[in-house]
Amino acid sequence: MHNHIKIKIASLFIVNINFLVVNLLGILPTKAATEVNVLGVIKSQENSNQWKGITNRLQAVGAKYCVIPLDSVKNVADLGKQQVLLLPNVEVLTPVQAIALEEWMSRGGRLIASGPVGSLSTPGVRQLLRTLLGGYWAFSLSQAQELQPAKTNSPEWANRKELFGKVVGAVMISDHPRTEVAAVWNSQYQQSAVLTTERSTLLGWRLGTDTAATADLDTAWLKAALSRYLKWPNTKIVGEAANCPSASENVPTTTQSPALSKINPPQTRTQPRRVISQKKPNLPKTRTQPRQVTSRNPKPQTKPVPQNFQEAIDQLETAVRLDVLPNSNQPIDSKDAVALQKELENLIGRVESAHLAASVHGYGNVNKLQTLKLESEKLVSTGLETTDLSLEENLAQAREVAKNIPVLIAQKKYALARQQWLKIRTNLWQQFPINQRIAQPEIRAVWLDRGTIVKAENEAGLVQIFDRLSQAGINTIFFETVNAGYTIYPSQVAPQQNPLIKDWDPLAVAVKLAHARGMELHAWVWTFAAGNRPHNEIINVSPDYPGPVLAANPNWANYDQRGQMIPSGQTKPFLDPANPEVRQYLLKLYEEIVTRYQVDGLHLDYIRYPFQDPFVGRIYGYGKAAREQFQQQTGVDPVNIAPTQRDLWQKWTAFRTEQVDSFVAEVSQMSRQKRANLILSVAVFPLPEYERVQKIQQRWEVWARRGDIDLVVPMTYALDTPRFQRLAQPWINSTKLGSTLLVPGIRLLSLPTVGAFDQLQMLRDLPVSGYALFAADNFNNELDEVFSNTQGKVQNSKNEPIPQRQPFRTAAFRYMALEKEWQLVRENGQLQMSANTISTFKNQSQELQSILNQLAVSPSPRNLISARASLNRFQSKFRIWMIVTAKENPYQVKVWENRLLTIERLLRYGERRVINQ
Repeated sequence: MHNHIKIKIASLFIVNINFLVVNLLGILPTKAATEVNVLGVIKSQENSNQWKGITNRLQAVGAKYCVIPLDSVKNVADLGKQQVLLLPNVEVLTPVQAIALEEWMSRGGRLIASGPVGSLSTPGVRQLLRTLLGGYWAFSLSQAQELQPAKTNSPEWANRKELFGKVVGAVMISDHPRTEVAAVWNSQYQQSAVLTTERSTLLGWRLGTDTAATADLDTAWLKAALSRYLKWPNTKIVGEAANCPSASENVPTTTQSPALSKINPPQTRTQPRRVISQKKPNLPKTRTQPRQVTSRNPKPQTKPVPQNFQEAIDQLETAVRLDVLPNSNQPIDSKDAVALQKELENLIGRVESAHLAASVHGYGNVNKLQTLKLESEKLVSTGLETTDLSLEENLAQAREVAKNIPVLIAQKKYALARQQWLKIRTNLWQQFPINQRIAQPEIRAVWLDRGTIVKAENEAGLVQIFDRLSQAGINTIFFETVNAGYTIYPSQVAPQQNPLIKDWDPLAVAVKLAHARGMELHAWVWTFAAGNRPHNEIINVSPDYPGPVLAANPNWANYDQRGQMIPSGQTKPFLDPANPEVRQYLLKLYEEIVTRYQVDGLHLDYIRYPFQDPFVGRIYGYGKAAREQFQQQTGVDPVNIAPTQRDLWQKWTAFRTEQVDSFVAEVSQMSRQKRANLILSVAVFPLPEYERVQKIQQRWEVWARRGDIDLVVPMTYALDTPRFQRLAQPWINSTKLGSTLLVPGIRLLSLPTVGAFDQLQMLRDLPVSGYALFAADNFNNELDEVFSNTQGKVQNSKNEPIPQRQPFRTAAFRYMALEKEWQLVRENGQLQMSANTISTFKNQSQELQSILNQLAVSPSPRNLISARASLNRFQSKFRIWMIVTAKENPYQVKVWENRLLTIERLLRYGERRVINQ
């Protein structure tokens, strides 16, 4: 599910304070004049075609430089001791390389970059590079444009004529308040062409490419950028310089962060320490090479497999999003026009809904709510300056802009439409009541990742983490217990505890700390993923090490059609779900966890096959046991089946899917036999069912309908709220999940704080019972403050129920909040009903509250039947009662309907978990 090296990146860029520390401390290179090589130049396969042009420019500049092959960069030491790095036209950096660059810059290094830096890298890498460079390459220009000084430019750029001329480049977007624009394109919108910060310069074209810019202009910019950071001897060098020497004598040689330095493993690359006992799998003395799958007639591959394979969850996150570039005058089609208008209307609704929720907690301004409708009708928007506008005025202005978006698009004023949309979205985000309590009882889960646990180092460190999460209102912890084949605790079943954990049992400590704070702790386990190359880097072992379980039991491995344990472009080997020994081992391991520790739940991750695409030659599942069993059933070795053989291919896909389905059922049965009150949850992909079965053999709707699981946690990770809604809403509206509760996941990695809050508010307005945040490593002080204010612990908070544990009490609490909202809007004259209708509505509402309270206090089949009947009657009349109000405020009425549906789902879940159990 989650790529942990990316999570480390998140911790580096989410807290942007490191950007400021360099400047505040005045850390600047001091040895420029004495070093022989003052400039390191990154060379990669991507810029090799432009290398001659790049080196010609460097020789014209006269700077002493050396070459750093990108493939050799594994840690900060590999970047050498140069004061400045030149990163020309490199679109792909790995997480390890990006982390090394960040650490190098944090030590005072300066960066000059050109071209679409990191644009084909993973989201975490792209975001980190945006932080380091102060911006990014947005979109290419179709033809050459004149480069000219920015109006706000300093004399160091503006007075140098040699810097300006015709260039084929791209529009650059500033992504930090301290970023300065050094040059712009001579166009109507004066779009940015060169961005600078105190520690970086980013050129908006491909340096060293004659078709992009002249050699003289490139050379002038190189000289200008270097002059900001260095002084160098004005002597030309002839020919390419040698590779840069390593700086290993000055810096740590591991790829770990400074926080892990106290627990670094040995520096030599050896196999991890292996603990052997009679109860554990026998471990071979030497590494067993992965078995190669062979067949008499291997199927030829019709299409090459892409080498720059992106993690599947990242592909999903970045596939579609509402990117709105502020100065672009590219045409907007009718579909996008509707999407822009609809998103503003929905955001207005979310802001109003949040303020209403805050009001019933006693913090909102009731007088503002009373005048909201009147002010909206009076205000006529005449501009976008909203610095001194009130909430009501901002909302009214936003409605005017939303109404006007289609008009601007019809007039082909595309850039103006985009600018107004972005400005209003920013204004609306600023109107969220993030300093007031909003949340009702809900599942507030967070994945507490292995990296954060390791950094804690001991119980005292973990106490700080749990205090922080508790204060933020988190009530459910998915605690990473099995990762890459290692347990976080000393196991009698698994071959080895994670070697980064020294002399303590984090799981035992975590259970104690969670329960002392009224939180639930669920053991988060990697199911079929058995190793991880990024983790191998951290513990300093061979990248090909398959993890302790597969090293001990190579016959348990799964393979792709080429005989590779790890598919091309991916990072994790998988176990074969068809292997009875694998299933027995995992069940025994999970039994140990749930019986030895008082965990509240088991959270299955990687409960699937690796990501595949049969039609481009990416197929997986050819473990020894799977092949033997399928051949026994059909008479055909699956290695010899192609996707074009439809009947056989369907059987092969169904066979693999059934291995996962049946294992979930076995885990469910085992866990409830051992501990009937245990909660079983799964982290899953939110792809359409057919596509998901074809690509990862994951059919979680079936697990939900059978009652095998309690919580479905789809990884609905998105970079904006509209995309998040598009990913989550089909499953929120689904009728195929039985009594299982849906808990959508939000990835904090690439989200601003207000963007994350906006996604939370969207969920609170939909019929769901909570959310899960990935991950604890991405929390920062700003998020802590917002969460503490809006959902954090308050007096008597121990009385607040957790939905998966007390669904009936949760239903009663949530309905009570609904009643308070109706009372408030009724008192404000905003419920459009006759006096008789209001009286009927009020009486039936109070009757339903009384029945739900009775069920919460005394759960029984009889009380449940009574509550369901009363709720159904109320729901059937609610739309009729609200028919006039819905015309005035359709969004809020829909929110109320959704919250009633949430209560209905809580009753359905409670029937299975409380009554029938």
